[in-house]
Amino acid sequence: MILITGGLGFIGSHTAQALLDLGESCVLAQRRPTAEPSDLGEVVQVDITDLDSLRAVGDRHKITGIVHLAGSMPWPPSQDDPIEASRRALGGLFNVLQVAQDWGVSRVGLASTIGVYAGVAGDAPLAEDLPLPLTAPHVIPAFKKIGELLADHLAGAAGLDIVNYRIGAIWGPLGHPADPFFAAPQLVHAAAAGTPFTAADGAIDLCYAKDCGRALALLQLSDRLQHRTYNVSAGRLTSNADVVAALRAIAPESQLSLTPNTDTPRPPLDITRLRTDTGYSPAYDTERAVADYLTWLRAGNLR
Repeated sequence: MILITGGLGFIGSHTAQALLDLGESCVLAQRRPTAEPSDLGEVVQVDITDLDSLRAVGDRHKITGIVHLAGSMPWPPSQDDPIEASRRALGGLFNVLQVAQDWGVSRVGLASTIGVYAGVAGDAPLAEDLPLPLTAPHVIPAFKKIGELLADHLAGAAGLDIVNYRIGAIWGPLGHPADPFFAAPQLVHAAAAGTPFTAADGAIDLCYAKDCGRALALLQLSDRLQHRTYNVSAGRLTSNADVVAALRAIAPESQLSLTPNTDTPRPPLDITRLRTDTGYSPAYDTERAVADYLTWLRAGNLR
């Protein structure tokens, strides 16, 4: 029985489906109350900043593993005192690790981000053993770096099997229609709606959501992992021109255009560790991902 925090979210939903496909049962922890049942597992309202709230889940279920995808950072910015907001954010992470120790779970997965590589020089694929700068351009990678360091310490000190997921640019069903960091979702939404859209050309390591969910499920269930940190993405660059070409092939009426982009793309993530230790390989190339997402939106789904 795997507890997924943020289990009804974008990546959480795809991870739950992948775990179900592999024969596991899931408990989906969500902060906001919801009366909607889910065919992905039992939905429980949990505030990870409240230790008793988390412990109550273990009173009702025999939790054997945790996939922690809910935010553990003071984001988005609020009027809260920044010190108290940071204390609460880190407290949520400590609570997840506390119940993991209390329940004796086999493994805890913690969501990190491709953003931790910001500031790393060079054009080679980004490997997990690269030295990272201690600074960060944004609060999200800053707190993810803090979380990785805490996880590394507590894995040894508390005897926990903790795995960090450095997740790339994820897109697909249930994702945001517009993303501030890459244009692929907007291009597909525009094609589905038949509306014009112009994006700057550019490239990023895009990973389709179903591939991401399967990678996280494999990391959770693999008998033995050789490392504590894994890149989770496609391991290749996908350009906006690639996405537009795939859309035009199946929706030639699309009103999509690109403007030049002179920025040097960041290198893709190196997923050698993930492939070697779990057998993972992306199932969705650009054409298959575009076709799947477009079909999903045309079926009446809003995102």
